[in-house]
Amino acid sequence: MVAVVISAAGSSRRMGGVKKEYRPLGRDCLDDEGKPLTVLGGAVSAFAASPRIDVIVLAVPSEPETGEGVARKSLPARFLKPDAMPRILFVPGGKNRRASVHHGLVLLSAYRPDYVLIHDGARPWVDETLINRIIDAVIQHKAAIPYMPLIETPKEIDERGFIRRHLTRAAVGTAQTPQGFAYPEILAAHEQAADRELRAAVEYTDDAEVWGEFIGPVAVVPGTQANRKITFPEDLEISG
Repeated sequence: MVAVVISAAGSSRRMGGVKKEYRPLGRDCLDDEGKPLTVLGGAVSAFAASPRIDVIVLAVPSEPETGEGVARKSLPARFLKPDAMPRILFVPGGKNRRASVHHGLVLLSAYRPDYVLIHDGARPWVDETLINRIIDAVIQHKAAIPYMPLIETPKEIDERGFIRRHLTRAAVGTAQTPQGFAYPEILAAHEQAADRELRAAVEYTDDAEVWGEFIGPVAVVPGTQANRKITFPEDLEISG
């Protein structure tokens, strides 16, 4: 059984405070009822179309003005029918992204999935090929993420704003989502990460970091340029 946790509980500060996951993708992006498809609707649609996905959990804000009720309205209606498959569930997010994902993983314990894909709700252009690539890789390796090589030459800087190290471009890249993991192990890793957050001032920026610290190696598969994350308002001006 394969489940998905989609993280969509952030405040969208860099979008001017407008919840980016609920914004329309564009005039030409419509759902099957002819209504504007939202950013979150695009992300959910990609996973809901896969016959390999059994359940999807959306981590959304706990505040009523941006919470589950608004999230439901941002999705195509067919996903919310009682007999719809995969099943769509909602969970209130936490104080940060890691905590929000953790809440989703805990909710999934009742379904006992073998594997879970963890995805950013602000990545609406994920496609079936990448989803299948991650599922196949996680079955083989227990942990896998999409990886994009860098085009620009990376530099590490110090706190004064000077270059500390000249990094080798071939050995450095960027992570995308969905990131896939064996379910019992990633749940245990998040529980350990939550405990460490209580004892030290640490913040985990993605789930591969959580797995890498508490479980072990993470495999990489090729990501796609189309699978970009919406961060700023201008990102929505670029057609997917």
